[in-house]
Amino acid sequence: MGRNLLRIGIALAAAAALAGCRVNVDKDKNGDEKRVQIDTPFGGLHVNTDQTTAADLGLPVYPGAQAFKDNDKHQSADVHMGFGEWQLRVKAVSYSTPDSEDKVLAFYKKALGRYGDVLTCKGKQPIGSPTVTAEGLTCADDSGKHTDGNVDSDEKKKSFHYGVSEGLELKAGSKKHQHIVGIEDKKEDSKTVFALVALDLPITSGKED
Repeated sequence: MGRNLLRIGIALAAAAALAGCRVNVDKDKNGDEKRVQIDTPFGGLHVNTDQTTAADLGLPVYPGAQAFKDNDKHQSADVHMGFGEWQLRVKAVSYSTPDSEDKVLAFYKKALGRYGDVLTCKGKQPIGSPTVTAEGLTCADDSGKHTDGNVDSDEKKKSFHYGVSEGLELKAGSKKHQHIVGIEDKKEDSKTVFALVALDLPITSGKED
């Protein structure tokens, strides 16, 4: 879940340390990094793992679902990167349930309704209607379109990947503020594994284009 985001934080921590910035890296009892904090006069980066819940994303937990930890033993990630007006926030948490994918998606399609129109997507393509929310969000929109324009788009998508596969997703909100529920590729004893994600993305043009 937080693997790519945590690695970015650690790499930036190393670079910031060389530059003389204030860096703090906390590890859990197993020696795994659980929190990275970098503070500079211009902004900073904070990465926390395993402290985020569905409630922190503004969504309910599917009834009976259990927190799911990925291969890196993290069940969630909370990343905040800010430099002046440029702000990126990613909150994500994974759960598993013995119930079917259809039941999970039906539950969250209703829950996401509080944020407006709900898209059903597969492979970044819409299934049924609507195909775009009232605020302009489409199935094709993701964090790769809202980062620094000097970085290749494919690399941006890899860097800020939030753990959801190219499979079934539900999305609500706008291009800048998104709530996403996705069925993950990995399975646990035939259980359905799903990720809840809240994205607050920087729009470099200054508008939601």
